[in-house]
Amino acid sequence: MNKNKIKTAIKLILEAIGEDTNREGLKDTPERVADMYEEIFSGIKLNPFDYIKVFCNEKHDEMIILKDIPFFSICEHHILPFFGKAHIAYIPKDNKLVGLSKLARIVDIYSKRLQLQERLTTQIADTLVKALNPLGVLVILEAEHLCTTMRGIKKPGSKMVTSAIRGIFRKNESTRKEALSLIKEN
Repeated sequence: MNKNKIKTAIKLILEAIGEDTNREGLKDTPERVADMYEEIFSGIKLNPFDYIKVFCNEKHDEMIILKDIPFFSICEHHILPFFGKAHIAYIPKDNKLVGLSKLARIVDIYSKRLQLQERLTTQIADTLVKALNPLGVLVILEAEHLCTTMRGIKKPGSKMVTSAIRGIFRKNESTRKEALSLIKEN
């Protein structure tokens, strides 16, 4: 990441909107924004497969769900945040399990990039399919987008929900309904 280019760009933006980049409150803003970008876009160069450890020594063939995984991302259309919760369900095949922290790590890696919620949902599901070859994967993301809260239609509190459904969750309605009911439970 080229933090010097970010600092220059932020200074230009501040000047373009009519701000005095030398005033007290803004002097260090380009540096702070560059540091922030380094953090919030840290997933750009990461390969999620480098962080997935598959365990094959447990015999488990029932549904596994990790729900309410908080995430923050930046929409590539307006460079504004969207944030919410991810829910991941999978049914192992051939005793292939992944640690729960790794499910959250996959969400983190993909969300720390310029994103579209639809793409983020698909990337999480496809990564799990490729890493585990499970019987099925279900990923649901619920997020509030600041581009619809702060500008445009200005509808705070509205949430976009996306899903990616693979394998048995797509083919078997009762399995899909079971996962959805478990995700909705408090």
